[in-house]
Amino acid sequence: MTTTLPAHDRVPTGADLRVNVQKRLSASFFLDVGFSAAPGITMLFGASGSGKTTLLRCVAGLLRPDSGRIKIGSRLVFDSGAKVDLPVTARNVGFVFQDLALFPHMTVAENVQYGLNKLHPEEAGRRTKGILEAFRISPLDRRRPRELSGGEQQRVALARTLVTDPTVLLLDEPLSALDYATQSQIISDLRGWNALHAIPILYVTHSQREVFALGERVIALQGGAILAQGTPGEVLEAPAHESLAQLAGFENFFDATVLSVDGGSGTMHCRLLGTDTEIETPVAKAHIGSTIRIAIRAGDILVAAEPPRSLSARNVLAGTIRSLKREGTTMVARVDAGKSFEVHLTPSACESLKLEVGQQIWLVIKTHSCRFVAPD
Repeated sequence: MTTTLPAHDRVPTGADLRVNVQKRLSASFFLDVGFSAAPGITMLFGASGSGKTTLLRCVAGLLRPDSGRIKIGSRLVFDSGAKVDLPVTARNVGFVFQDLALFPHMTVAENVQYGLNKLHPEEAGRRTKGILEAFRISPLDRRRPRELSGGEQQRVALARTLVTDPTVLLLDEPLSALDYATQSQIISDLRGWNALHAIPILYVTHSQREVFALGERVIALQGGAILAQGTPGEVLEAPAHESLAQLAGFENFFDATVLSVDGGSGTMHCRLLGTDTEIETPVAKAHIGSTIRIAIRAGDILVAAEPPRSLSARNVLAGTIRSLKREGTTMVARVDAGKSFEVHLTPSACESLKLEVGQQIWLVIKTHSCRFVAPD
């Protein structure tokens, strides 16, 4: 979805998207966000209902905010105070939905050229040819959507939107149904296109894997508000909130009492509440006797079938396997080591260690695998 603006209305490449909007959708949901997105891919990350799609619809003009401003470069597209609210057709914003909405009776070339009907046929043909080549679908130009794979249909949908030269591109989980290899290929082509055009791209996802694989920046949303923003590493490797840590793939959360702080080594010694289990963590802004909340990824915990020796990891906890089951390609173990730990292993690791329910094992956890989060 996009339209072609006259040349004098265009925004120069390299322009930022600046958004500060408020929108109440119900008594329980209120969108209130403010951010700036530079040219490149900015991921909008969060659980279903966090406000990601609502935000895209406000930027596109499909939903009118109650208040705020939206600006693309120097071009104001919405300002509640100045009573500016450009219609969808005047914003020059491209939007690719989960439902690609390709016209089934049209060929690939006809689908792509659909938004160029106001251009001279020669110019429309030139643009269509160029975008088909950029997204490597030129050989498919005479096929119809039903004759295409899912990845090919997605390329056509992107090409149809980008052929009109939008100043902002909005992607609402467009690749969620595709395999990782196909996703990577399409994103590579999209990045190649954007290296020449330099526009902000907002990409909605609830997959932390997609955030790390595709995003240059990430904005994490919850309940209509921004929890955090920055690089994927800054936001998801050291999440400040427990809810964000859960989305980022942390499965284990424990309250602990600080027993000692060693500023010289940059570590703290803590005891998990209600247990005798002690654990070393990185140093934090906490004093002796205070309670902190620790998050640990299940995949960051190593397992030994016998007491390990001569390790760099500082935390070795004896425990007992309480359950062991396969989930897809991962073996999920629940281990009682004073507290219940979730541990992820490969099936081959379980087989080589001969793991079974009731077996005593040792959990090995690096100090810096422990993160601190604020409880929700």
